[in-house]
Amino acid sequence: MNCRRRGSLRILTVLCLPWAVLAGARQLHAEVVATDTLVVSCGPNNDLYQAMVRGAVKLQRFDSAEAAVDAAADAAAVLVLADDYPHKTTAISSDFYSQAAAKGLRLYVEYPEHVPGCSLGQPRGVRWERVVVAAEAPNLGLPKLRVLAVHDCQFLPVDAEAPLLTLARVAGYDEAVFGLPREHYPVLFRAAGGELIATTKLSNFVTGRYAPSADWLVLWSRLLDELHPAGAPHVLRAEPAARPSYSKNEALPADAERQALDRLAGWYANSRLLLTAERLNGIRDLLHEGQETIPPPDSNQPGDGSQGILEGYASQILPDGSQLQRTPIRADCQAETAAVFALHAVAANNARSRQTATNLLDYLYFNSELCQLERGNPKHPAFGHIAWGAVSPAWRVANYGDDNARALLATIAASACLESDRWDASVLRAMYANLRTTGKLGFRGDRIDMPQLEQQGWRAFAERETINYSPSFEAYLWACYLWTHAQTGEPEFLQKAKTGIRMTMEVYPEGWRWGDHLDRSRMLLALAWLVRVEDTPLHRRWLTQVASDLLQHQQPCGAIPEQLSGATTGHFLAPASNEAYGTSETPLLQHDGDPVTDQLYTSNFVLIGLHEAVAATNDPKLREAEDKLIDYIVRIQVSSEAIPYLHGTWFRAFDFQRWDFWSSSGDMGWGAWCAETGWGPAWNGIVLGLRLKQTSLWDLTASSSIERQVLAVRGQMAENDGGPWNPAGDGP
Repeated sequence: MNCRRRGSLRILTVLCLPWAVLAGARQLHAEVVATDTLVVSCGPNNDLYQAMVRGAVKLQRFDSAEAAVDAAADAAAVLVLADDYPHKTTAISSDFYSQAAAKGLRLYVEYPEHVPGCSLGQPRGVRWERVVVAAEAPNLGLPKLRVLAVHDCQFLPVDAEAPLLTLARVAGYDEAVFGLPREHYPVLFRAAGGELIATTKLSNFVTGRYAPSADWLVLWSRLLDELHPAGAPHVLRAEPAARPSYSKNEALPADAERQALDRLAGWYANSRLLLTAERLNGIRDLLHEGQETIPPPDSNQPGDGSQGILEGYASQILPDGSQLQRTPIRADCQAETAAVFALHAVAANNARSRQTATNLLDYLYFNSELCQLERGNPKHPAFGHIAWGAVSPAWRVANYGDDNARALLATIAASACLESDRWDASVLRAMYANLRTTGKLGFRGDRIDMPQLEQQGWRAFAERETINYSPSFEAYLWACYLWTHAQTGEPEFLQKAKTGIRMTMEVYPEGWRWGDHLDRSRMLLALAWLVRVEDTPLHRRWLTQVASDLLQHQQPCGAIPEQLSGATTGHFLAPASNEAYGTSETPLLQHDGDPVTDQLYTSNFVLIGLHEAVAATNDPKLREAEDKLIDYIVRIQVSSEAIPYLHGTWFRAFDFQRWDFWSSSGDMGWGAWCAETGWGPAWNGIVLGLRLKQTSLWDLTASSSIERQVLAVRGQMAENDGGPWNPAGDGP
């Protein structure tokens, strides 16, 4: 496809305009003084039109491109916006461009069905491509190679010389650090007749949640100044469809933490992720087919927890601003969500939250296959384990130690709030199941799959000298073992936890798999609870060392920025090329210093770790750090009237300098805008609930009666002596 370029792009003086934000989403008409020097063709709800009206830009609006050209004065600016995007290209009459040229109009046309001198391809979509500023063009207000997000972009392929904006698969946080690849697709260019042509709908920046929000207002302000210099500077006012709950510096209400917990409980209830019996059948069919994303239901028909809850929302944002749901039914998400509901039930005296928490735990332990089938058979070597996920073979096969651990920690928290021993036997079975597949040195490894257990038996794992210096996978099981030892007195729980922790701290930080905040955040909880069990100077020193290394980077606003491990090989590395972007699990930053925090893998675990460390040590510096971090977490909670099923959650990424949801988003599983029901949002909510109760997780659960289950559970565990599984069903 090609488009020969004639004429040149006019360069205008750059004006620095602030990002103006107005509250309210009411629909506005052009109730300003009309002029025919700036004319737009679009529906009344178009984002750009609304932003111009709110900014008191003088313009006229028409429903068709032809009417706009007819009404425009000579040399006026006419914007033809794509009302039918992404389903239909913008209809343009055969003589539209010639009529505009006869009047000397300055044209901007987006997603057009035709352009003179250009051969436009059929609409196509993107996967990892982002918009990049492709030219040194001061009138755009953004530097060359600046990266922007046009989520789920549908565009028209075209060849164009020197595009202003282009779509490309690029690595980088703010900029395309490796430059533009050979293959890229013009998004905004100057056509042969001088028209500005957008191959997608750039005016959809509010509804489509284009990011970063402020950059899009700057970009559009400068484009309008270039198209319509008589009206410059053009001030646009728009409010993002999803935004932080509070600004960086505004005073928080006295009950901000209680409100944040209420919003989170409201998110779970309104998220459209709690399953009904009717919807569960369809989800099960999708999981059998391997389909792991699906559009959200059109309306909320909330479940009560008895059928479980989905994994969350994927990072992909559609042109209407909606996000795809993740269909997996994860065990950890059931328990972590239940813990939030249970703490909310206590804090708010909310009967619905109490019942939902109870139902979710019943679903996890009794009413789904997550703890049943092989895992519910005492003669099977997997007895007691909790499956990674339900239904899908790819999820049912795995026994992740860290996922089991978070499910167990959340369950003991929920049980304490609900004042119930209903799930104690299941919890203790899982503790023993993980313990007996943990090696002699206290390391279990990342995961143990069902075929491995069946072929080798659990004793093969218990007798190994596995070493896995990865707190991300090991530390929460150590915390579980320390808690179980404190409750039951069983020495093997303490011995394996202490050995694993000691060996890991002896090689800190160089010997750790990642050695970054991802690992440190998980280690805090285990070290805090080790102090609870054995309060020695060495154990306190370990805790202080890891906490200090985390907190040396804490910002005045409370944010703890992500840090790279420094490794050049292995897992969870920043992309080393444009081609590597989107091909593996990656951090949110490209270089140390990128101002981003991770609410999926880091901030939430730092928060619970700090909270338990404060309770264990009463250290005022740690208390101050926790208070600053919770202040930050409360502020960046998602607020959205436009998308109610996202209101009250946390997205994975937040840029604390822009104060916006933004980062590199090349993680193949969980991008910048994902929101999981467990993990980040859940542990933020658990700590909020603990703070409202003025207690810690350790103290909340200290009165557990789980010790009463020891004899019965140990008897069940003994029914399998650790050998390979006998398919005949008689056990080993």
